[in-house]
Formats: sequence, structure tokens, C-alpha cells
Amino acid sequence: MIGYQASHEQFPPSELLSLASAAEKAGFTSIHCSDHFHPWGKSQGQSGFAFSWLGASMQATRLPHGSVCAPGQRYHPAIVAQAAATLAEMFPERFWISLGSGEALNERITGEKYPMKAERNERLLECYQVIQRLFKGETVTHHGRITVENAKLYTLPAKLPPVYGAAVTKETAAWLGSWAEGMITVSQPHEQLKEVVNAFKNNGGEGKPILLKVQVSYDQTFDQAVAGAMDQWRTNVFNSTVLGDMWMVEQFDAMAEFVQPQELMKMVRISNSLQQHIDWIKQDMELGFDRIILHNVNREQRLFIDTFGEKVIPKLH
Repeated sequence: MIGYQASHEQFPPSELLSLASAAEKAGFTSIHCSDHFHPWGKSQGQSGFAFSWLGASMQATRLPHGSVCAPGQRYHPAIVAQAAATLAEMFPERFWISLGSGEALNERITGEKYPMKAERNERLLECYQVIQRLFKGETVTHHGRITVENAKLYTLPAKLPPVYGAAVTKETAAWLGSWAEGMITVSQPHEQLKEVVNAFKNNGGEGKPILLKVQVSYDQTFDQAVAGAMDQWRTNVFNSTVLGDMWMVEQFDAMAEFVQPQELMKMVRISNSLQQHIDWIKQDMELGFDRIILHNVNREQRLFIDTFGEKVIPKLH
């Protein structure tokens, strides 16, 4: 199943609604959206609120939708549970949510201490456990890295939405395997991606859904594809430890001044060749992903949606 990534960092929510509808008509089978408070750089320039947009997009289309969010600091887990349950009640069996440990870029707005990765993981697991208890209809009181007192969801769907975990590294993937209902990860060099998948499967994740978000840059010429990716996504190529801890848009822009196209190509699949994109996606499919979400990181979304809908997606079935 091939999904379309709606990037709130890059486009106003009204435009993303139009793009989601276009993706449905073109043959994409799901929509996935980012959830940011700040963009990764000033050239991206947007940061719409994901949960507001999800309700509108799911009403405008008939596709399943998913999103990654980070409970524990910017979001209280009870609010995440309420939002997910509400979407799942309105749009049965069409919503999934993935939980991540967060990024300082978004979470530090609360003014609270932004914890180290190990502590964020502990907090994330507590949030997951609280969300699952609320989904079961329990009245939840919890005092730990997060605090919940007498919380109960009175609106629950007939079928609960799946709750996945988000991982970039094999270490996080192995940890997720023991508790998450599935995993979403991002594209990276094939051997590293294979290690992430195997780590999840070998540590309790066997048989659970695995999703992949793939960063691509497609345009009419190779040079245009490179230029579009450099303009929009060169701020996103750093190691996950760096991406997770920097907290100002200006910091990302400053670091990105030194990024060269060759470095960007390690993390973004840049090509004007449709066959090359087909070959890349087929290689991903061999790793067993249940859903592959394509994120065209440049601004030429209509060209990407129409061309991939006509010439790429049919070759993948």
C-alpha cells in the first residue's frame, strides 16, 4: 500500500487538504501527516496543527490516515488518547497513531526541561501505557514521569485505533518491539534500514505491522530535483541525536549552510527517473513493509502526485 505524506512544515493546511484529495484521486491508498509546532527551516515556513487538519482531511477523503506525535511534554497523553479516540469514532478503522519520544524543536515550547533520550523513552512508554488504559475505558490515575489524575474517556470507538511506535535507529526499534503494536520508520541506506526492521522483528515485533516513510525528490529534471530537495530538506539530514536536540529554526538553517547535495542524497532519494524510484520502492517492499508512505520533499507536489499516480503506483501492485 502506497501512502502520501502531507507535510505540515512545508504547506498551509488548506493546501494540504487539496493535495490529500488529489492523492486519493491519483491512486494513493492512505494519507500520513507530520505533527510539528515549528518547521525544520525558514524556507519550509509552515506548521499547521495536525489534529485539526486530520478531522478535515478524513472528512474530505475516504482514505485511512495516520500521524506521528510525541506525548509527554507538548501533548498530555490523555489528550492524545482523546483526540485519537474521537477520530476513530468518527471515521471507523481509518486512523492509526504512532508515538515518538519527541524533538526539542517542538517540545521545548512548554518551557519545561527537555529530557535526555533515555528519559524521554521512559516517559514515552508511560504515555503509551496511559493511552492504552484510557482506550480500555479505565479511570486512570498515574504519578511518574507524567501525571494523570482521574482521567476517563467517555467517547470511545467501536474498534480502537492501533498505536505504533516511531523509530529511526535499530536500538529504538528493538525497544519498540517489546511493547508497540507496530512500527513506523524512515528511509535510510538499505542495509541500515534492514537492521532497523530486523531489530524490531527479533525483539517482539514479528507479525506486527511495519510502516516506512520514504523521503524522495522527483522533478522533471535531475537538477530540478536536487535544487528542490536542497531548498526544502537539507536541514533534515543530520543524525537523529542532532535532530532531536536542536530547538531553534535558526539553528537548523545555520547547520544546513554546509550541507552538500552528495550528503543529502544519502537520506533523500533524488531522481527524475521513474524507474529508479520504482526500483527503490520495490527494494523496500522486499523488507516486508505493510505500508510505504512517499514524501516528495520538494514543492512540486502536483507533478509528483499525478506522475506517481499514473506511472509508479500501478507498477507496484
